[in-house]
Amino acid sequence: MKIEFIYITNPTKKVAKEIARRLLKRKLIACANIFPINSVYWWEGKIADEDEFVLIAKTTLTNFKKVKKEVERVHPYKVPCILKFYTEPNKIFFEWLKNEVKN
Repeated sequence: MKIEFIYITNPTKKVAKEIARRLLKRKLIACANIFPINSVYWWEGKIADEDEFVLIAKTTLTNFKKVKKEVERVHPYKVPCILKFYTEPNKIFFEWLKNEVKN
């Protein structure tokens, strides 16, 4: 019994919410969390230090490719960060999640 967390960084809270709602409406994810973060990374030869918002989308193991494709299509970054993590949920959450997404 495993699910995927898909970690997506975004430039603003508005963008993160728009992407979350888009994925929810398409039934690709069951829910999402959005957190403010500070990211420090190399970009175009310099160290960038930016405030961003991370979107953690929760879905089944079979939906990552669909989610990734949709996010890549609409994300404003040239190089969006889209990572998946496997997690092991409690049973009642797993059952709810399975019923909320299309596979």
